[in-house]
This record gives sequence, C-alpha cells and structure tokens, in this order.
Amino acid sequence: MASGSADSPATLYGPVSLALGTAAAVAVVFTGLLGLAIPLLCGSLAVTFALLGLKQGLGRVPCAIGLVTGSLGLLYPVLLVAAWG
Repeated sequence: MASGSADSPATLYGPVSLALGTAAAVAVVFTGLLGLAIPLLCGSLAVTFALLGLKQGLGRVPCAIGLVTGSLGLLYPVLLVAAWG
C-alpha cells in the first residue's frame, strides 16, 4: 500500500452515513407501521458516522447529507414522543 493511499475503512463513513440517514428518513414516513426504534437506530448511527467522517475530512458531502437526514430521523421520533407524552 502506498504511503498516501486513501484506502481505509474511514473512507466509508460518508456513504454509510448517507445510506443510514436515507433509511432513517424513509422509516420516519412509515413510523406508524415500523415503530420508533428503526428511525432512532438508523438516525443515531447516521449522525455518529457522519460526525466521524467530518472529523476525518473524508467525503464531506455525503457526510453532511447523512448528518442532516440522520438528524431528521433522530429528532422526529423524539419530538413525536415529547408531543404525545
């Protein structure tokens, strides 16, 4: 492996956070059918991977999109429970 190679597991933080954020946003739409656990889990993982990716500076655009959609998936169930609770 070359000394300046970008091949590392950290390069996958952006695409993984993007995929999990999208899954969280889609799961928010189907919260009535799927429950609250799937958007919370996918959203929290998307936010975690996005923050790790932004810290490392690899794939900033997918990390930013994953952060936004993951936050949506994370905050919607929390606000829903707060409104009904």
